[in-house]
Amino acid sequence: MKKLIMAAVLCFLGCTGDFGGSVKASMTETHATWLWNPWVLVDDEAGTLEFLEKKNVNKVYLQIDREIPDAVYQSFIEKASANGINIYALDGGPGWVAPSGYTSLDQLMNWVKMYQNSSSPAQRIAGVHLDVEPYLYSGWSTNQAATIKNYQSLFSKASSSTSALGLPLEADIPFWFDEITYKNTYGKGNLAEWIIAHTDSVTIMAYRDTAPSIIQLAENEVALAEKYKKPLVIGVETDQTSEGSTLTFYEEGEAYMNQELAKVSSHFFGAPGFGGIAVHHVGSWVMMKP
Repeated sequence: MKKLIMAAVLCFLGCTGDFGGSVKASMTETHATWLWNPWVLVDDEAGTLEFLEKKNVNKVYLQIDREIPDAVYQSFIEKASANGINIYALDGGPGWVAPSGYTSLDQLMNWVKMYQNSSSPAQRIAGVHLDVEPYLYSGWSTNQAATIKNYQSLFSKASSSTSALGLPLEADIPFWFDEITYKNTYGKGNLAEWIIAHTDSVTIMAYRDTAPSIIQLAENEVALAEKYKKPLVIGVETDQTSEGSTLTFYEEGEAYMNQELAKVSSHFFGAPGFGGIAVHHVGSWVMMKP
């Protein structure tokens, strides 16, 4: 039976060399990607949609740039939704955990509220996805405890805002958040568990280029997601990085990546906490060698 499952997953992820092959993505398993440059929707909406459909993506974390007219987002989201692709508003940054960081969150939530109110049901975003990375903020090294508390406060506020809008809230986290502990007014424990418990879904940045390494980095978080009945999405990297070749599939190419992702999916097959795979990101994925 295990061999049959593996064969099915391998075909699902790589029969035509695409993320999902020629088979439509499962309605229950996320096949996601980040789209950091929303100006490509101005320059080449059709090409972007064609790429996403070819790769069998069913969820996009789409960066929000308030300088882009709403009509651009409305057009793209309406067409994407018609093809079974859910669009989540993406934003965040290390500075969001600074004392004045709430301003950036408020600006995003105000934009989402106004955008939703001015859009038809088919044009509306499906949720909010935050990529904050508090460990890149200067306070992480000078006062980690206070920075962690600010991070938790930010997500508590974001949760209230998204709940008021009737939208799910998601987060990106590094694989090592389960090693970071906190003890404050939010209780005590490890940060990975806290963020999984207080969001609707988490994408773990398990950036490695072999299935065993990816599985090892994500296993604990998948178990935590099961505990809280949340979907945990496993993210992998395709961009070139100076942090080491083992963090990305950039050198190996897409065929090898699909092969390794098939092994990851096979390993977690049937695990209640496993929600799917996310490829980081459209800009580098589109340039990836076969």
